[in-house]
Amino acid sequence: MSPDFLQAAIDEAKLGLAEGGIPIGAVLVIDDRIVGRGHNRRVQRGSVILHAEMDAYENAGRLKAADYQRATLYTTLSPCDMCSGATLLYKVPRVVIGENKTLQGPEGYLRSRGVELSIVDDPECLRLMTEFAAAQPELWGEDIGE
Repeated sequence: MSPDFLQAAIDEAKLGLAEGGIPIGAVLVIDDRIVGRGHNRRVQRGSVILHAEMDAYENAGRLKAADYQRATLYTTLSPCDMCSGATLLYKVPRVVIGENKTLQGPEGYLRSRGVELSIVDDPECLRLMTEFAAAQPELWGEDIGE
């Protein structure tokens, strides 16, 4: 686990916030190299599915199954059901989560399916989401299906 990769995800989250979106970021790493970067672009693109993790997977492009099976997903927030599903579909074995206090996705289910989770409890990730949720509760609720 490299703090540089989590920082890259945080940088993506800040980019999303600067674009008027929700401050969640993710990077997909294979062999110590970022192959896909993403941030939540639901607002910017009027998308129903462009969470940060989905954006990172999309921006990685088509990869071979063996590539995903060597990958680590770094994300600033615990992945939701949709993003967890993509992680399971492509058999990504490791997820590094910046924080899971503002939202905890199906972490137990991911673990039960063999995904190794590392919860960092990063204060910057928590601050970004806490401040955003307080400032824009309707948009935050929409993003998490509430």
